[in-house]
Amino acid sequence: MLVLDLALRFLIGGAVVSLFSLLGDALKPKSFAGIFAAAPTIALATLFLTIRAHGAAYVSVEARSMIVGALAFFVYACAVSFILMRFRPPALKSAAILMPVWCAVAAAIWAFWLRR
Repeated sequence: MLVLDLALRFLIGGAVVSLFSLLGDALKPKSFAGIFAAAPTIALATLFLTIRAHGAAYVSVEARSMIVGALAFFVYACAVSFILMRFRPPALKSAAILMPVWCAVAAAIWAFWLRR
């Protein structure tokens, strides 16, 4: 079963990466290609395989968690972008120092929205 799951993940991931790459290539600016090629592919393949193994209820919790992580990442990316444009520090240093922002936002969303 593990080999079948890995093969399906590989096939689904490859197909979805190709689709998102085509979409990213068709859009302007070309920097969208990287956005469309990575994260959605892994999430879709993971959700597809998880629904087969655990059912829809389990997948709904997983998908909700992915959405919270994406929202928290968006806030983190905005904070890093603001700091980089405003103060012009080194990018790696800024990204590393602001990493707790991502964790704090995800924890806050979980505490106020997801926890029941």
